[in-house]
Amino acid sequence: MNERVRSWLKPLVWPVVLAGFFAAIYAGRIHKEMVDFEVYRTAAGRAVHAENLYRPEDGHYQYKYLPAFAFPMVPFARLDAPVARVAWYALSCGLLVALVRWSVRALPERNLRGRALVWFAVLFLAKFYARELNLGQSNILLGALLVAALLAAQVDARRTAGVLVGLGVFVKVYAAILLPWLWLAAGGPGVVAAGLVILAGLFLPAAVYGWQGNLDQISAWYRTVSETTAPNLLNPENVSAAAMWTKWIGPGDPAKWLAIGTGTLALLLPALAMSRRRAVSDPLYLEFGLLMLLVPVLSPQGWDYVLLLATPAIICIVDRWRQVTLAWRVVTGAAIFFMSFTIFDVMGRSLYRFMMDISIMTVAVLTLAVCLVNLRWRALA
Repeated sequence: MNERVRSWLKPLVWPVVLAGFFAAIYAGRIHKEMVDFEVYRTAAGRAVHAENLYRPEDGHYQYKYLPAFAFPMVPFARLDAPVARVAWYALSCGLLVALVRWSVRALPERNLRGRALVWFAVLFLAKFYARELNLGQSNILLGALLVAALLAAQVDARRTAGVLVGLGVFVKVYAAILLPWLWLAAGGPGVVAAGLVILAGLFLPAAVYGWQGNLDQISAWYRTVSETTAPNLLNPENVSAAAMWTKWIGPGDPAKWLAIGTGTLALLLPALAMSRRRAVSDPLYLEFGLLMLLVPVLSPQGWDYVLLLATPAIICIVDRWRQVTLAWRVVTGAAIFFMSFTIFDVMGRSLYRFMMDISIMTVAVLTLAVCLVNLRWRALA
C-alpha cells in the first residue's frame, strides 16, 4: 500500500471501528431496549394532535419534559418504530463522540494528550454512557448542546452560547443551572439570547394547543414532576441529595430540609470557584464542569446515568492529576473509583445494593466537586 493510500485511509480507521462497535452493541442488546425513547415518541404523537402529554396512567414512564421538547421528536414518531430507534441511536452515538471530543478540545492548557484524555473519560464514564444509550435517553443530546455552548463562549460567540443553553433547557430543564455561568461567560447578550429562546419555547406550543391549552400543559408538567419525585427517592439508581437523605433517615420533612441544605452548600462550591476566577487565565471550563457535575445531585430525579454530564469535570481532574498533592490524589482517586465502578455486574447484588443504599455515588460526586474547587484554589484550572 503506497503512502498516499495509507494517508487517505488513516483518518477513516477510528470512525469505522466506532461505527462497528456501536452497531454490534445495538444488534446485540440495545435494539430490544430504549424504553425512554418510546416515551418521547408517544409524547410527540400526542403533541401533533394537541392531546394531553402528561398522563398518570403512563406510570413510571410518564412524560416529564416541557411541552416544547415533544415537537422536535415528531419526525421520530412518524417513522416506523425500528427505523426511529436506529435513527435516534445513531444520532446519540454521534453526539456522544462529539461530547467527549469537544470536552477535551475545550480544556485550556492541557497537560495530557487529547487521545489519553478521551480514553480516561471512556474508562471512568463508560457505564453512564452505556446506560444512556440502552435507555434511549436525551442526556447525551443535552451534554453536546451545553459543551458546544462552552466552546462558543470561549471564542466569544456570546449569542450562540446563549441560544445553545436556552435550547438545552427544553431537553432537560436542569440546564438552567448554567444561566449564572452564562452571565460570566457571555454577558448580557448571551443571557438575553438564552432568555428569548426559553420564552419562545414556552410559548410556541400554543400554536397547536392554543393559549390556555399550552398553559394547561405547562401546569401539568409541573404537577407531574412534583408528584413523581417522592416515589423515586428510594430507587437505588437515584443519586440526588434528596435521595441520599431519604435513604439515610427515611422520608419526611427532616430529609427534605437536609436535602435543601445540602443543595445550598453544593451550590456554594461553584460560587467559591468563581470568586477565584481571576487567579487563572481561562476560568470558564472548570466552572462549567463543576456545574455539570452537580446536576444529578441537585435534581431530585437525578438518575445515576445523568453523571455522563460529568465528562468535562472528569477530564479536567485527570489532566491536573499530577499537579495536586498526594493526599488530594488519594481522595480524588477514591471518589472516582466509587462513582465509576459501583457496578452491579462487578460487585454483585448484595454489595451493589448496599453501596447504593448508603448513597456512595452521591458522596463521591460531592467529593469530586470539592476536588475541583481545590484545583481553582491552587490556580491549576
